[in-house]
Amino acid sequence: MKLQFASVKEPQKEEEDMSTSTDYLNSPFARMNEVPRFDLTSPDITEGQPLAVAQASGIMGIDGGQDRSPALSWSGAPEGTQAYAVTCFDPDAPTGSGFWHWVLTDIPADVTSLEANAGDPDAGLLPEGAVMMRNDAGSARFVGAAPPEGHGPHRYYFIVHALSKPLGLEPDASPAFVGFNMFFASIGRAWIQATYEVK
Repeated sequence: MKLQFASVKEPQKEEEDMSTSTDYLNSPFARMNEVPRFDLTSPDITEGQPLAVAQASGIMGIDGGQDRSPALSWSGAPEGTQAYAVTCFDPDAPTGSGFWHWVLTDIPADVTSLEANAGDPDAGLLPEGAVMMRNDAGSARFVGAAPPEGHGPHRYYFIVHALSKPLGLEPDASPAFVGFNMFFASIGRAWIQATYEVK
């Protein structure tokens, strides 16, 4: 029997661009401090467009999924940046609290890019000093998109957080606890929001 789910969308004003709006249902920015936005680019993901199967999760059962984190490059972070964090968050997961797919903290301030697949701890691609925290699947790595079948398109926010200081948290800290600490340390933010759907 195919499960039925409530829609993850709410009524929108005509012609509203849901790919860039941060005012609608479950925005990850709704209760965050307002900070300057800087630039983030990637050859692997595009704003408002579906993720490739490489960024889907074979670990969580998606056929062909590779759990391969995208290459990311950023610029224009505010003065005073002492470290970066990178997260991938799905606010549409049917959990009541979204789903953290990737949490990477304490990236040195002189690092402004990550190679593709840096989210695989076995690949050895992390900058020295960066700390891979556990995600909501319980593993310290990038886990790709895996929305429930028939649940509609989910949004995946790949966010680079400019921090006023390294967080210095234990690697087994929960993603929510990491996010709480980032709230106080964030002085800038860059993001790309992509989508993924299993029909």
